[in-house]
Amino acid sequence: MAVNNIVRGTMLLTAATFLSKFLGMIYVIPFNEIVGAEGGALYQYAYIPYNILISISTVGVPLAVSKFVSKYNSLGDYQTGRKMFKAGFSLMAVTGFIAFLIMFLGAGILANIYIPDDSEGIAAADVAMVIRMVSFALLVIPAMSIVRGFFQGYESMGPTAVSQVVEQIVRIIFLLVAVYLIIDVFDGTTKLAVGFATFAAFVGAIASCVVLWFFWRKRKRHLDRQVQQQVESYNLPMGALFKELFRYAGPFVLVGIATPLYQFVDSVTFKRGMAAIGQSDIADVALSNINLYGHKLVIIPVTLATGMSLAALPAITKSFTEKNRQRMYQQINQSLQTIMLLILPSIVGLSILSNEAYQSFYGTYKIDLNGSLLGWYAPVALAFGFFTVSSSILQGINQQRFAVISLTAGLMVKVFLNLPFIHTFGAKGAVLATMLAVVTAVFLNLWRVKQAVAFPLKQFIKRSMLISIFTLFMGVIVWLVKWGLGFFISYQDGRAEGVLVLAVGVIAGAIVYLWLCYESTLLERVLGSRVRIIDKFLKRR
Repeated sequence: MAVNNIVRGTMLLTAATFLSKFLGMIYVIPFNEIVGAEGGALYQYAYIPYNILISISTVGVPLAVSKFVSKYNSLGDYQTGRKMFKAGFSLMAVTGFIAFLIMFLGAGILANIYIPDDSEGIAAADVAMVIRMVSFALLVIPAMSIVRGFFQGYESMGPTAVSQVVEQIVRIIFLLVAVYLIIDVFDGTTKLAVGFATFAAFVGAIASCVVLWFFWRKRKRHLDRQVQQQVESYNLPMGALFKELFRYAGPFVLVGIATPLYQFVDSVTFKRGMAAIGQSDIADVALSNINLYGHKLVIIPVTLATGMSLAALPAITKSFTEKNRQRMYQQINQSLQTIMLLILPSIVGLSILSNEAYQSFYGTYKIDLNGSLLGWYAPVALAFGFFTVSSSILQGINQQRFAVISLTAGLMVKVFLNLPFIHTFGAKGAVLATMLAVVTAVFLNLWRVKQAVAFPLKQFIKRSMLISIFTLFMGVIVWLVKWGLGFFISYQDGRAEGVLVLAVGVIAGAIVYLWLCYESTLLERVLGSRVRIIDKFLKRR
C-alpha cells in the first residue's frame, strides 16, 4: 500500500473517529446541564465495565480479522479470509451473548465493589440498574464489529467510518431526548434518566448494523468475484484457522481495554482514597471529571491515534509479510510522527486553556477543581496516543504478545501508585499515576519495536524535536493571548467570556503552529504529501 494511500485511509477513518468523538464530547454539555456531576459519575460507573466486556467479548477478533484478511489477500487467497469472516461472525454472536449475561446478572456484585458501604451520594442499587441497562448493547456490537474488521482487511475504511458516525448520531439523539423527557417533562429521577442514557448504546449499535448491511449488499458481488478468480488457496482447516486468528487476537484484548482498565482502577479506589484524606465531599465531582467530562475533552486528540493505528495496521502487516523492510520503516515512522505532529500541540494548548475549556463546555461549577484536573490530565492524551499506535505496530510486525507484557507492566504501576498518589497529591494523584503507567507501557513497546525489526529511531527523534520547538512557540503565543485578554475579560466573568478566550487562544495557536509546520515543509514530510487545503491559504516562498 503506498504511503499516500495510508494517509487517505488514515484521514478518512481519523475524520470519522474525530467526528464521532467530537459529537461524543458535545453531547455531554446538555447532558451535564440536565444530570449534573452526580449523574455523570453514575454514567461512567456503567460504561467502564461495559467497555471492558466489549473488548473481552470480541476477544480482539475484529482487529485480528483485519490483519488476517490483509495477510491472505496479499497472498492472493481471498477464500481463506472469507471463511474466517463467517466463522468469526458466529463466534462473536456467541461471545456477545455470554458477555451480556455476565454483565446483566453480575451488575449487583460489581456495584457493591464500586461503592463502599459507608459511601456518600450514589447508591449501589443505582449503579446496578444502569449497568443492566447498558448490557443490552453487548448482544449486537461484537458481531457488528467483525464486519468492520473484514472491510478494513481490504484496506477499505469507508464502511467503518460511516457506520461509526451513524451509530454515534443515533445514540446521542436517543440519549438526549430520553434524558430530557424523563427529567424535564415527566419529572423522573436522575438515575432513571442515566439508565436510558446508557441504553442508547444498544439503539446506536442497531443503526450501525443497518449501515454495514447496506455496504455488504453493495460490495458482495465484487468480493465474490475475487474469490472465484483466485488461483491459489491455502485451504486451512478450521482448527488451524482459529489457532492463527487467536494468536493475533489475544493481545488485542488488553490493548483494547487499556483505558477502561485504568479507569476501573480509579472507580474502585478513588472514592476510598479521597475519603481517607477527608475529601469525600468532592470525590464524585472529581471522578466524573477524570473518567467522563474531562476525559471527553482529552480523548479528542487521542482519536487521531486511533484512526492512525486502525489504518496503518493492514499496511504494516502487508509490508512485513512481503519483507519490504524499507517501506515498513517508512510506515512506522509516519505513524509515530503523525501522533507527535497532531497531538502534542493539542495537549499543550488544552493545558494552558484548561480552565477556559472546562468552563466553556460544562459551566462554572467548581471550576478551580475541574479546570486544574483537566490541565493535569491533558498530557495523558499523548501517552495514550503513542500506546495505541505502538501496540498496533507490534501487532503488524508479529510481536503482539509483547503488548500484553507492556500493558501489564503499566497496569501494575497504576494499581500500586494510585492510592499512595491520591493520599499525597489529592485528586490529581490519580491522573499522575495514569500518566506514569501509560508512559511505562509506551517505552516498553517502542523498545520492542526497535529490537524486533531494527527500527531506526533517529528520524523520529529529530522530527519530534522540531515539532516540540514549534509547539513551544505556539504555547508561548497561546499564553500571551490569554494573558493579554486577561486585562479586559476573564473566564471567571461568565461562560461567554470563557468561550471567547478559548476561541481566540485556539485560533492564534493553530495559525502559528500550522504556519511554522508549513513553511518548514514539516507537514508534507510527515504526512507524505502536500496539504492542499493549506496551500490555498498559504504560499511558501
